[in-house]
Amino acid sequence: MLAGAPMDELAEARAKPKKAPNAFRTISEVADELHIPQHVLRFWETKFPQVKPLKRGGGRRYYRPDDISLLRRISDLLYIQGYTIKGVQRLLREGGGKLSDDIPPATEAERAAAAAERATQAEQPTLLSLPGIMPMPPAPIQRNDPSDGVEIQRLRALLHHALEELEALRALLPR
Repeated sequence: MLAGAPMDELAEARAKPKKAPNAFRTISEVADELHIPQHVLRFWETKFPQVKPLKRGGGRRYYRPDDISLLRRISDLLYIQGYTIKGVQRLLREGGGKLSDDIPPATEAERAAAAAERATQAEQPTLLSLPGIMPMPPAPIQRNDPSDGVEIQRLRALLHHALEELEALRALLPR
């Protein structure tokens, strides 16, 4: 311990130096900064071709400041504004690969679809969140009334989720 040096100064001296604002970031740094799990960032790369981190030896990802800004905006649209992945994909297409800052909140229908998407994902683990482990089969369908709209919406969400997983797996296959 240095004589006369307060504990706060010692802690600061041992802390990692801050990176420059324009420095590339690793996936763990981006995940920590955006409060998003790393597997979600990798999944978003399959859903949003505009997110293209630089990949180095061993597949290590390095995100540019523009990538991080785009990921921050995608996160806001999905988790705060209430858009679905397809909704954000549409916004990116319409914006020529960019997301403007003046996008209105999601419509009620978009929010309902996003809520159903999140509920389905929360019900069961996915192939993407548990590498090497098969997901649990969905709960058996209990039909009380064939015209039950809630059940139909749940089934649609399950099918949509399965399709997204299959597309993500297809993206992993060699071409």
